[in-house]
Amino acid sequence: MLTLKIPVQNIEATRQIVLNHKIIDFDYKIKVENGFGHIPIKEGTDDETLTKVMEECKEEIIKQNENYTIEIMDLSQDDDLETVKRFPRSITELLKDKLSEEEIEELKKSFDIIGDVVIVEIPEDLEAHKKEIGQATLQFTKRKTVYMKKSAVKGVTRVRELELIAGEDNPITIHKEHGTRLKLDVKNVYFSPRLATERKRVQEATHDGEEILDMFAGIGPFPIVIAHEKNVNITAVDINEYAIKYLNENIKLNKLAPAAHITAICGDTNEVALNELKGKKFDRLIMNLPGLAPEFLDLAVSLCKDGGVIHYYEFSDGFSQGIERAQIACEKQNKKVEILNTRKVKSSSPGMWHVAIDCKVTEKNKKRLKKIIKKII
Repeated sequence: MLTLKIPVQNIEATRQIVLNHKIIDFDYKIKVENGFGHIPIKEGTDDETLTKVMEECKEEIIKQNENYTIEIMDLSQDDDLETVKRFPRSITELLKDKLSEEEIEELKKSFDIIGDVVIVEIPEDLEAHKKEIGQATLQFTKRKTVYMKKSAVKGVTRVRELELIAGEDNPITIHKEHGTRLKLDVKNVYFSPRLATERKRVQEATHDGEEILDMFAGIGPFPIVIAHEKNVNITAVDINEYAIKYLNENIKLNKLAPAAHITAICGDTNEVALNELKGKKFDRLIMNLPGLAPEFLDLAVSLCKDGGVIHYYEFSDGFSQGIERAQIACEKQNKKVEILNTRKVKSSSPGMWHVAIDCKVTEKNKKRLKKIIKKII
């Protein structure tokens, strides 16, 4: 193994010159020993290039150190130099010797990382290679557990079947997001790390002092992220008892804003509205249940204060359907809606999106009523 031996105080200056000539062997670290450094040189570098580099080093660096020396050394044993540990740049790189190019192309390269758990989606015709894919994912992500999706999200509790394909079988983890910690069991609750930006956006739109209702709160990512920064009073409802269990743990696990408060309620939102929430109105409502949210839009409008905001989510190819639904729901209750914002949060399937529509709801005849009262007075 050829190296350039130079005084240790001139390693960096020499390295820059060698680097410019593109002859450093990046598979090995620079060795420092007895006051000298050894810069590894690429195999196959010709004598003419080496001579040119050495002359340039002497000419430039001798000005800084009159005792500068440079010589070629042949370290006969590779283990004289420490190799550089290289990490794969993608799962594809790890699988190139195990799967064909066609199979790698078919494999969905995206995955969800939730704390120490990774959840992957593998096409049915590649399930025979699930163990190799699992091990590659484990090695690339450096997490502890890899599960494969065995079903879509289903049921009112919004959970999916998972199969362990690598690592330890431990579905309980803590996910970190925007300075908060979210504890959950990936087998028994729904959680998407891909909504982190959306949760931050809603938090930034929120004002201190607001009364907020999260109608489908899950383990509480929206309430926790919001209350971590804002002094608000949040009611968080979910029908999944496991989700409410972890929501209560997450309330204790996180430091909330001084005047923030979160109340967790387990139950169907329709029933909770008739009982625990009877007579209450909210400044802001979060409806992140895109598959079923349209069925609850009338309820949300009825629970919204005059001038309040509803963050409405649904699966759609655009925004017109959701906007029309919001308009109809408001019209039925003699209210009007102003669309504040629309966003495509994430892709749900080819041509379909998880969309967000921010709706400001106001009483339809409020201004007219004020004029009538003013005339009477």
